Amino acid sequence: MDLGLRDRVYLVTGGTRGLGFATATALVEDGAKVVVTGRDEKRAEEAAAALGGHDHALGVGADNSDSGTAERLVASALARFGRLDGALVSVGGPPAGAITAVDDDQWRDAFESVFLGAVRLARATAAALAGGGSIGFVLSSSVRQPIGGLGISNGLRPGLAMVAKTLADELGPHGIRVFGLLPGRIDTDRIRDLDGLTADPDDTRARHAESIPLARYGTPEEFGRVAAFTLSPAASYLTGLMIPVDGGLMRSL
Repeated sequence: MDLGLRDRVYLVTGGTRGLGFATATALVEDGAKVVVTGRDEKRAEEAAAALGGHDHALGVGADNSDSGTAERLVASALARFGRLDGALVSVGGPPAGAITAVDDDQWRDAFESVFLGAVRLARATAAALAGGGSIGFVLSSSVRQPIGGLGISNGLRPGLAMVAKTLADELGPHGIRVFGLLPGRIDTDRIRDLDGLTADPDDTRARHAESIPLARYGTPEEFGRVAAFTLSPAASYLTGLMIPVDGGLMRSL
């Protein structure tokens, strides 16, 4: 199936590893060009090189909590590739901890990076999509059910899901699609770190796997293929929805 991605250009924030890099890889393999970002400039450049270099990818060091990041990334995409067709907005997970155990500064920092940074990126991308396009938010299963020990994420992710739903209404008349992706237990550094916070990480992983109908963690590549499809013109009538990529973990409709 041709996804219609050839020569289209996408921003992929958090694109140096994990879910973001897997998505960037899937996009490039189907003919798209990408701007990948990460906090570390060197790692962003290395990721771009791994994706095929100058003709296929641009790596940019960026902090999503910086108010100027979104406009700078859009400008970088337009300067290098001459167009922009969409973005996958992926931000780092906020620190773990119970709501009663995290302080105000941690909430403020997470809000700037996870929430407001994502809103800025979506807003700047939308302004550059004159001919239509797509914006995807990488969220979490915490949009639908809380995850133990992730109080900040449980508080912010559902709000971003409603931002995505509202943007789908606002931008739909302009041909711009907006959606959210809800990864479950995907085998990324973030999930391994969270498992590692427990007394027995191997047992924790085994118990989580038992709760998933497919009986295993997902791979970043499995997530990346779903993300690439939903960003692509092949998904042209999908907007305003939240798509679990979780092996059946969430039992709700």
